[in-house]
Amino acid sequence: MGSLASDIAQTMLSSGRKNDAEQAKKSCWEFQMPLHYPRYTKADYERMPEWKLDCLLKEYGLPAIGSAVEKRKFAMGSFLWPSQQILL
Repeated sequence: MGSLASDIAQTMLSSGRKNDAEQAKKSCWEFQMPLHYPRYTKADYERMPEWKLDCLLKEYGLPAIGSAVEKRKFAMGSFLWPSQQILL
């Protein structure tokens, strides 16, 4: 009986490893970090159309949910340095 339990445990362990490897391989192809940080100004984000905000957020693997105003605020909070967020 001990060998049956160890066989089952070994099978579960090896199938878990296989699933982990498949998942890691899959996730590597689903998202690729862009090479450059976006170089938009606060004014650029304020004028940016919603479709472009969606593309930018998606490119960086960030959620593109909410209204255009919410997406704009989120993008500015994510990509602008604190000193850039204050318009002088």
